[in-house]
Amino acid sequence: MAYAITQTCCNDASCVSVCPVNCIHPTPDEPAFGSTDMLYIDPAACIDCGACADACPVDAVFPVDRLAGPDTVFGDLNRQYFQDHPSDHAWSAPTFPRSLPDGLGPLRVAIVGTGPSASYTAQALLRTTGADITMIDRLPVAGGLLRHGVAPDHQATKRIAESFASVFHHPRLTVHLNVEVGRDLSHAELAAHHHAVVYAVGAAADRRLGLPGEDLPGSLPATTVVGWYNADPTVPADAVDLSAERVVVIGNGNVAVDVARILLLDPDRLAATDIADHALTALRTSRVREVVLLARRGPEQAAWTRPEFLALRQLPGVELVVADHPEVRAALADAAPGSKAALLAGLPLETVDTAAPPRPGKRIVLRFLATPTALVGDGRVEGLRVEDGRGGGGTVAAGLVVRSIGYRGVPVPGLPFDADTAAVPQRAGRVVDPATGEPLPGAYVVGWAKRGPSGGIGANRACAQETVDAFLDDAAAGVLPAPTGGGKELARLVRSRRPDALGLRELRAIDRTERDLGRAAGRPRIKFTTVPALLAATRQRRH
Repeated sequence: MAYAITQTCCNDASCVSVCPVNCIHPTPDEPAFGSTDMLYIDPAACIDCGACADACPVDAVFPVDRLAGPDTVFGDLNRQYFQDHPSDHAWSAPTFPRSLPDGLGPLRVAIVGTGPSASYTAQALLRTTGADITMIDRLPVAGGLLRHGVAPDHQATKRIAESFASVFHHPRLTVHLNVEVGRDLSHAELAAHHHAVVYAVGAAADRRLGLPGEDLPGSLPATTVVGWYNADPTVPADAVDLSAERVVVIGNGNVAVDVARILLLDPDRLAATDIADHALTALRTSRVREVVLLARRGPEQAAWTRPEFLALRQLPGVELVVADHPEVRAALADAAPGSKAALLAGLPLETVDTAAPPRPGKRIVLRFLATPTALVGDGRVEGLRVEDGRGGGGTVAAGLVVRSIGYRGVPVPGLPFDADTAAVPQRAGRVVDPATGEPLPGAYVVGWAKRGPSGGIGANRACAQETVDAFLDDAAAGVLPAPTGGGKELARLVRSRRPDALGLRELRAIDRTERDLGRAAGRPRIKFTTVPALLAATRQRRH
């Protein structure tokens, strides 16, 4: 019986490299890699060896005959992919591990960030070079979006952190946490102690709507909501008010789907996850019964991925309906097999009165072809005005409006920044001077700060390898600037600027304490939710 890849696929292609018959596609050297929702196994070519299941870092690969419940659909999806994209499974040109010429001497590389793109970069450097690595993060705890961005009910996705465990136990790694580059250290100071600096700072800001009323209380970016339920220590425990019966989420990408699902999911199911305690308490007393996912465009242009939407259709105790509209009705009738619109087949198509209170029960309303024009309310959000493109519209009554229209990068002091792409100007991972187009010696970028906020966790693996390859080429060419200071000098500088900076010992203390607290409660971990609590955990663990 063949294997199939399921919903939690992380797209990092660990499975591709171990398949003896090359039947998992798209591979990293194929054009579709990075743009498909997930990877797929050809059941006609699979030899049932199980190597892919063993290699998968997120436990997403199973024999087809063992798929159960909502996962049964993935057997058909894997088969359908190869009907639509036939492949002879021919091998591409082989690639071999890179190495550096002898005589270069010890190299030092700083990585700003500790999330997935930073960890993939550190992993590649530690495996292929003898470089000493310094990782720096503005928060007192590592993980980036893997800790503060992945929804708490996606515990399988978070297992990819286990593949990074060796990085944070490597003898050539030094970590400085609770240290912000641009505030506590400048780029020039960091560069003076390393041959290269790689920025893996993600896209920390949110895109704005530019609408009247957007700054009213009750109007929040998805970044705040996601950080709130994921224990981001920069987001206050009272940041999200769930006293309204209806919430509008503007956008229908995976983050929007996550927010809608978490707001309506049974809190008892979330109680077995690593959700922030304050969020779990708020969800237990939440009055939210309806979430409207609002999109300007039609069903065929929906931004969610197929696996995430299929999971939404299986949400226990939550009805999923499509708001009726003539163009939506036509799009569903004409939907091609395998299209985004076809995913809505079988869902109720209803006229939804969003000016009135929600009806009993919990439901998610998919409303397409609705353009928001203003947030309204006396002192706080009470509704969202929309136009439907036919000269109509109205006001959706809602006490909470969440904009989920994309993340946006923020400038890094000391580096160039492209305001149009909200990313660092770069070429193959080398930071370039926009005025001359020439690389800035020793400066590199990876992840969302490099390519913009696109692609999931696994997409960072190939992205990191490209940047590491650029670094290796520059090292071999002798164009890296020589540092004037070393690791000890940097550590003294960090201590002088940030006496409460944390290192690997403190990071491990936080991890052990959170896991111990979680184990006692039957949960993966109980996260500390504030900076003082994280710092206190390191002191308590020493005694």
